[in-house]
Amino acid sequence: MIRVRAGLSHKRLLSLGPPLAWGALATTFKLACPLAQQNGLRARIVTSAVFFVVGTGLVLQVRRALLREAREVAGAAQRVLVRPLPGRVAGLNLAATQLSADRGAVIGGDLYEVIATEHGVRIVMGDVRGHGLAAIGTVAAVLGSFREAVHDEPELGCVLRRLERALARHLRERARGEHPSAGGEPDHPVAEEFVTVLLLEIRADGEVRVLNCGHPWPYLLGPARAEPLTRAEPLPPLGPFPLPAELPAVSCGRLLPGEALFLHTDGVEDARDGQGRFFPLPAVLAGAVRTGPVCPQSVLRAVLAALLRHVRGRPADDAALLVLRNDRRHVVREPPVEPVGHRAHRLT
Repeated sequence: MIRVRAGLSHKRLLSLGPPLAWGALATTFKLACPLAQQNGLRARIVTSAVFFVVGTGLVLQVRRALLREAREVAGAAQRVLVRPLPGRVAGLNLAATQLSADRGAVIGGDLYEVIATEHGVRIVMGDVRGHGLAAIGTVAAVLGSFREAVHDEPELGCVLRRLERALARHLRERARGEHPSAGGEPDHPVAEEFVTVLLLEIRADGEVRVLNCGHPWPYLLGPARAEPLTRAEPLPPLGPFPLPAELPAVSCGRLLPGEALFLHTDGVEDARDGQGRFFPLPAVLAGAVRTGPVCPQSVLRAVLAALLRHVRGRPADDAALLVLRNDRRHVVREPPVEPVGHRAHRLT
């Protein structure tokens, strides 16, 4: 604790350096420069110019300091909400990362979480429309509801229903905060606000069950193989339209030992190069698993490097990537479920 406080004090002292230097420059000019002691028009113009430059420098320095502090606070908030994932969860090997469209931005609308429950390992990946504080508030509402619901609800559809209610409640509260004079319950809390959500459940026997609300489908990765997990039609994103009365999860077969799933937000596949061409994610994934067993960390590095090359280091949208591999030594064989890839081909 003492070291942390000392480090913070040291940073504050360093941040005071430039303003003190600007102030010393202005004081030295006023006291030591003979021209500053004169009362003529030329002397006044020069003095005004010097103090204008000094004042501008002080304003810019203060602005940079405030932005830096705001980014540090926002980064801490983002790390609390979208927590770094552990390397392993219930026999699954994990690797995840986020890519910001703005080098100075630390607040985005991408979210993900992996939690082991008595119902299986449950995963959420989502993308909130927009950025900034409004987006991070929505991320907090969705993730907070997910982290509680996955332990309480035995069915994946009930988890999704909880996320829908949490989002609707958050948007109503935000609308009242932004327009307090309206009063009551707004009919349309926040216009055009929505969240794409992908829910997955990987059971003890490796069976994969999915609910998708407008999110890109994951890819199934195996030795020298990268294919869509399924081609089923997704539900609409959360927000604009209510969920249907029935929410049966899509059964996508079994994730066998050594196989992996690649989850991502639309900032990956929608990324374009200078000629307007989309990022070739399927080809990049196929190249990443062409030789040897699937390694989540290697796949993540390969996709991220290729994505940055494709956009020349300047992505137009935030992106989140998550790879999880089944490292369980054996899979329960009851009840029988066909492998994941078979169902993907059947739905083609």
